[in-house]
Amino acid sequence: MIVISVASYFRLFCPWPVTDIELFSQLFLDVLALTAVLYFSGGSTNPFAPFYLLPLTLTAVSLPGLYTWGMLLITVTCYTLLLFYNVPMPAMHGGHGTDFRLHEMGMWFGFLLSAILIAGFAAKMSATVRNRDQKIADLRAQQLHQEHILALGTLAAGAAHELGTPLSTMAVLLNDMDAEQVISSKKLQTLQDQVKRCKSILGSLSAAAGEIRAESGSAQPLDQFLTNLLQEWSNSRTKIQLQYELNGTTPAPEVIIDQTITQAVLNILNNAADASPDNVRVEANWTKDELVIDVADRGEGLSSELLSQAGKSIRSTKQDGMGLGLFLSYTTLQRLGGDVQLLDHNEGGTLCRITLPLRNLSLPAHE
Repeated sequence: MIVISVASYFRLFCPWPVTDIELFSQLFLDVLALTAVLYFSGGSTNPFAPFYLLPLTLTAVSLPGLYTWGMLLITVTCYTLLLFYNVPMPAMHGGHGTDFRLHEMGMWFGFLLSAILIAGFAAKMSATVRNRDQKIADLRAQQLHQEHILALGTLAAGAAHELGTPLSTMAVLLNDMDAEQVISSKKLQTLQDQVKRCKSILGSLSAAAGEIRAESGSAQPLDQFLTNLLQEWSNSRTKIQLQYELNGTTPAPEVIIDQTITQAVLNILNNAADASPDNVRVEANWTKDELVIDVADRGEGLSSELLSQAGKSIRSTKQDGMGLGLFLSYTTLQRLGGDVQLLDHNEGGTLCRITLPLRNLSLPAHE
């Protein structure tokens, strides 16, 4: 048993997993060792004979039912053989007389009954636990599948919402033209820019359609992501005066950003620009654990009802600059553990505060 224990200790350092048959073999060796000890110390009359229940219980709670019934057969057989084959201890048992055999039979019957009850109950309990674990695994897989679908739906809805601006611009230009009118180079350039923007939005959706989160995202420093995002948005909204300030720990944490997060921030920026065409201010602050982005406009502000409900339901309030975009942003960021709040700005207008924990966006730690 010492040799087996030492070999088992070193075997645990091997990379392959412990199989059911290997664990059963270890318990079977324990039963054989216990049987040998009991054989040389009174057999079934030894008060430690009920120790057979220990390997049986361990088998029942850790292995499938077939192994449990196999261990039940082995332990009952060994206990039964010890009734008839053992080295007695006459100094201890010599004064009991012939009635002690009846006592031994009672001990054997008690063990048999206990063993069957434990084996049946524990096997049932073990099967229930394994079924529960399997259901949890199935539910987890289903949840991941639903999150994948939700992310795709959010991408599609965000792309559709983002397409509204260039399509509206093209519609205004086309409505002002006559069929016989020659298109000016300036209007033609505007139309071409808007078409390119539509193609870029659809291209981003196609690129992310089959790969969500880490597969579709790219690892980059957080400050670089924010700078590129704000500069690209400012280039697409040339009439907006954008002021932004980035503050946080240095070096900035490396994060994985996917298309849904980019769309969520863009939706909020577009809403601010719709409410305040002249001026939008962005302030981003981060630590190693959290990112907070404040997007402030100088619009007319929102009513208290809209401040409490915006983002939690789809509200058609274009005159206030809030609608589907904020709802999509709220849904996306909430899925990642973040939040979106609308507050009255001290200098007038509305302040939209994005709070996003970075634990779901951080790169895995390398050991």
